[in-house]
Amino acid sequence: MELPDHLAATDLDALPTPYTTPTSFGIKSWAEEDRPREKMVQKGRAALSDAELIAILLGSGTTKLTAVDVGKLMLQAVDNDLNELARLSLKQLCRHPGVGPAKGITVMAALELGRRRKENGAGRRTTITSSRDIYQLVRPQLQDLPHEEFWVILLNRANVVMRSEKISSGGVAGTVADPKMIFKHALENLASSIILIHNHPSGNRQPSGADISLTKKLKEAGNFLDLPVLDHLIYTNNGYYSFADEGML
Repeated sequence: MELPDHLAATDLDALPTPYTTPTSFGIKSWAEEDRPREKMVQKGRAALSDAELIAILLGSGTTKLTAVDVGKLMLQAVDNDLNELARLSLKQLCRHPGVGPAKGITVMAALELGRRRKENGAGRRTTITSSRDIYQLVRPQLQDLPHEEFWVILLNRANVVMRSEKISSGGVAGTVADPKMIFKHALENLASSIILIHNHPSGNRQPSGADISLTKKLKEAGNFLDLPVLDHLIYTNNGYYSFADEGML
């Protein structure tokens, strides 16, 4: 590459590099859809690169480097291997520009959570094969409660539990179950089917008229959205009522 006549070789150090972004050209000057936080909100976490995810953890860069630039440098130092990054000590992480103990600890904590998720996730995946599986799954959340709560279990196509969500918490005699909130959680998590659960603190396992009406309404909504309701379980400390087992679905 030939340099212009007016630019001496000694001036090369003054040329900007990919990692010497002036403060005026920091992340805040980027298009909103390109900023890591805004990008995650608009496009989802899968749309972000590893460097962008690290940038969110760091929160800020330096006067010459954006947080994304610092994330790229951290990854380059370990050949873009997240497993190697997770093995670095706090002292090693803090060698990167703009990374002090607080930011280094944040990155280490996030990577440790990822490791624990990988280690524990496969062994704790629950497959629902019967109403008894549902009862055992929700028992820790609903046992001995003095008030009613409404929960939904989200399942994938293999009937493996993706997550359980509490929809509402009410009084001794009832709680509100908003269909919009139930299906909002299911759609946001790309569930393939759902299971409904609520408890009766009184110990009465039989569904009320309102329980039957709500179940019918949610089943119809689920069919329309291609999100079938597989069961509605009424939980008590001494047993349960399954709409599916009783032929009520």
